[in-house]
Amino acid sequence: MVLALGMGAQAAFSAIFQGFPAIGPALRGEFGLSLAGFGAILGAMTLGATLSLVPWGLLIDRMGERWPLSVGIAACGLSLWIGTLGGSGILAVGLLGVGAFGAVSNVASGSAVAGWFGPAERGMALGIRQAAVPLGGAIAALALPPFVAGRDPRAGLVALAVVCWAMGIACAVGVKDAGVRPKERARGPFRDRRLWRLALASALLVASQISVIGFVAIFLHDERDFSDVAAGVSLASIQVAGIGVRIAVGRWSDRLALRLAPLRRMALAMGVVWLVIPVLLDAPDPVVVAALVVAGTVSFSWNGLSFTAAAELAPEGRSGTAIALQQTALFAAAAAAAPLFGGLVTAAGWRVAFAVLAVGPLVAWRLLATLVRSEPGRPPTPKGRPSRPSAERPTS
Repeated sequence: MVLALGMGAQAAFSAIFQGFPAIGPALRGEFGLSLAGFGAILGAMTLGATLSLVPWGLLIDRMGERWPLSVGIAACGLSLWIGTLGGSGILAVGLLGVGAFGAVSNVASGSAVAGWFGPAERGMALGIRQAAVPLGGAIAALALPPFVAGRDPRAGLVALAVVCWAMGIACAVGVKDAGVRPKERARGPFRDRRLWRLALASALLVASQISVIGFVAIFLHDERDFSDVAAGVSLASIQVAGIGVRIAVGRWSDRLALRLAPLRRMALAMGVVWLVIPVLLDAPDPVVVAALVVAGTVSFSWNGLSFTAAAELAPEGRSGTAIALQQTALFAAAAAAAPLFGGLVTAAGWRVAFAVLAVGPLVAWRLLATLVRSEPGRPPTPKGRPSRPSAERPTS
């Protein structure tokens, strides 16, 4: 139940954050936004999340996951609805609130799942939970373009707000706290250099992911003359593939009994695929779309590993704060990545902008080397046997 509701809350937030670009062309026309302006609007959500994640983490470690999650996701829907009531300035303010309140889903659902599942199955469980990010984006990318066709695109945003309100009620009824509280003398996550290194590497990885989410539909629409619906389907294909790869990579990490070594391998794979994309931009449409789907899928693969590693590096009862620290780094980088990528496209073109996306993953690959060497191991889960938690689940 906790896993299902955590996924639902995360999917509702992600439907806004990642589905929003699916109707990017319509919203640009409605609100009179340039490419850079659209990137700034996307950045408002990430800025709101960046400012609120650590306070959410500290609150969750103290009072549990249930009420912060239910109230926060409902307030996220309210902020989105307010954003539809005016022009681009009101929309930006509303999206700032969407990020500030909706970010609770990243921390609370992850902390609850990490508490309810043991180490031998936690990678897959958090991989499934992280799959809610592309799942929400895929549903929105498929549903929003036909929904807003022929009507005000603001109606699509109102529909997303209603979903958030429904999830807020469901979480208030069904979520149960993990029940793990911090030890007073435990070393805090902010003093752990491993967590800071992990957070920095994760921030470097997220730039290519955010750029795919935010701009692939616009690229296909503007450069390849795709319709809004066709561009949305391409974006949804990346999201759907991302669901499977996150679960698979999580299970892979459980089998290896490692998180950081697989994370480093995926960082290298990301760097390689983004070096290939610029070479293929003159190819026929099916080749370009297939290449972008592959690159986008690889760019979605690593989040669950980073998320799980942050939870497991944290002292007992401090997983909320540790996850918040890692997620703050992600959202801070994402807030900068969206407008910078849009500006880079305007200044240098799509080919150069796509090539630059390889830099972050390759630097992260090098940065993670030290963490991989110091990663504590545990006996891997034998093949063919069901994994079992090494510690008892908390009581509700």
